[in-house]
Amino acid sequence: MKSRFLTYILAFAAVLALSTPIDAFAHKIHRVAIHVDDSDPKRQNMALNNALNVNKYYESKGEKVIIEVVTYGPGLTMLIKNKSKVKDRIAKMSMEMPDLSFAACGNTMAKMTKKTGKRPVLIAEAKNVKSGVVRLIELQEKGYAYVRP
Repeated sequence: MKSRFLTYILAFAAVLALSTPIDAFAHKIHRVAIHVDDSDPKRQNMALNNALNVNKYYESKGEKVIIEVVTYGPGLTMLIKNKSKVKDRIAKMSMEMPDLSFAACGNTMAKMTKKTGKRPVLIAEAKNVKSGVVRLIELQEKGYAYVRP
């Protein structure tokens, strides 16, 4: 009787040991903050390429990734409706990647508004944050990996 019980315990432990790593990784959620402070469309496209490639990689492993692109300074042009050279790509990617978001620096918006007398109009996919730099700090404090293309 004791040996049968021990056999069941060992079998259960073996199944548990084999299944736990697979189950643990299947539900892993990755978080990535991508920093854009450059108005060069090549650099902005590189940031979007990074987001796309990271998403494809984790998707292929059955894992989830949450990506936030944070823009400030000259990089804010990426999210300004009449200045963005990548707005069509952002719209397409946002539809295909529901866990992709874009943050626009409120400090940069205020400086642009003061300089031009008009508040820049952001693309629909952008959300305004008080400070792009502070947003990057907050994301890193929440465990987001930091990428700067």
